Amino acid sequence: MSNNYGLADPASVDLTSPDVDVRAITCFLNQGANEYDGRIGARVSSIFVIGIISTAFTFFPVVATRATRFHIPIYVYLFARYFGAGVIVATAFIHLLAPAYDVIGPATCVGMTGGWAEFAWPPAIALVSAMLTFLMGFAAERYVHKKYKLPHAIKEGSSQRDLERTVSVDQAMLRYETSRRESTHQEQHSHQGLHSSDQDQQMQHHHTDERKEAYDNGDLDSVDAEKDRVADIAFRQQISAFLVLEFGVLFHSVIIGLALGTAGAEFATLYPVLVFHQSFEGLGIGARLSAIPFPKRLKWMPWTLCGAYGLTTPIAIAAALGVRTTYNAGSFTASVVSGVLDSLSAGILLYTGFVELIARDFLFNPDRTDDDKQLTFMIICLLLGVALMALLGKWA
Repeated sequence: MSNNYGLADPASVDLTSPDVDVRAITCFLNQGANEYDGRIGARVSSIFVIGIISTAFTFFPVVATRATRFHIPIYVYLFARYFGAGVIVATAFIHLLAPAYDVIGPATCVGMTGGWAEFAWPPAIALVSAMLTFLMGFAAERYVHKKYKLPHAIKEGSSQRDLERTVSVDQAMLRYETSRRESTHQEQHSHQGLHSSDQDQQMQHHHTDERKEAYDNGDLDSVDAEKDRVADIAFRQQISAFLVLEFGVLFHSVIIGLALGTAGAEFATLYPVLVFHQSFEGLGIGARLSAIPFPKRLKWMPWTLCGAYGLTTPIAIAAALGVRTTYNAGSFTASVVSGVLDSLSAGILLYTGFVELIARDFLFNPDRTDDDKQLTFMIICLLLGVALMALLGKWA
C-alpha cells in the first residue's frame, strides 16, 4: 500500500541509500490528523477559566496605577512590571521562535518543500518584523517631533544664543518638574511614581519657552494646559510601540487557543500550563500598558486593550471547538500559517521586550532610581519572569 508521498513501506526504507527521499520521509513522519478526543466539558471550562484569570492578571497593573484607594505597595507593582517584561522576552524565544522552527524550520516537511527549502525562514521573518517594528516606532517618534516642533539637543558648534536658550528652558523645566513633584510628594510611595520612568523621561525632552513664561507669570491655567500637552506628547510616542506589542501577542494567543481547543491526549497538561502562560503574558501586557500616560479623552482605552487580550484566547478556543473534528494542526497549511505568525510575533516581542521594556528602564532612563535595593529587586523580578516563562516552554 502506498501513501501520499510515494513510500510503499516506510518501515523498510533504507536511509543509507543515495536515492532515499528525505523530504518524503520527513513529511510522512510529520503528517498528522485531527487529535480531538472528547472532554468537551473541560474544554468549554477552559474558555472561562483562561479568560477570567488572564484578564484579571492583565487588569491588575492598570488598576494598581489608577485606583489610589487600594494603596498597593510600590514593590507589588514593580514585581508585576518587571516580571512581565521578562515574560515577554522569554515568550519571544521559547514560545514563538522555537515553535516556528518546529513547523517551518529546515528540518520540517514545510522547510524541505519548494521555496521554503531555500532559506531559514523563521529567523528571517522574525528579523523583518523586528525591523518593521523599529521603523514604525521611529516614524511615530518623528511624527510627534515634527507635529509639536520639539527642539533638538544642542550640537557642537551651536551659537551662544542657542546655548543660552537651552539653559533657560532647562531651568524652566526644572522649576516645572520641581513644582510637579512637590505637589505630588507622596507619589514616590504610591501608584503615580511607578511609571514616572516613562513619563518623566518624555517631559525632560519637551522644553518650550511657553513653559518658562507660564511659571514666571504665575499663569497656572497655562501650566495645566502645558502639562496636558506634555502628557499628550508622551502618549503619542508610547502608544504606537504598545499597539505593535499587543498585535504580536494577540497573534500568539490565537494560535494557543486553536491548539488547546483541538488538542488530543496532551490537553490535560496543556490546559493548566496555558492558564499560567496567558496570565503571565497578560501581566506583562498590563504592566506595559499601565506606564502609558493616557489623556483624559482616551481614559477608556487601557481597559479596552486589556479586555481585548483577555478575550482573544477564549474566542480562539471557542472557534476551535466549532471545528474540533475537522481541524488538523499538523497539516501543511496550518503549519505554514502558525509558523509565519509565530515568527512575526517573535520579532515584534524581541524588539519590544529588549528595547521598549528593558533598555528604556534600565539603560536609557535618566530618572532611574539610585536605590540599590530597588534596582536589585527589579532585576530579580525580570530574571524570574524569564526563567518561569522559559520553564513553561517544557510543556507548552
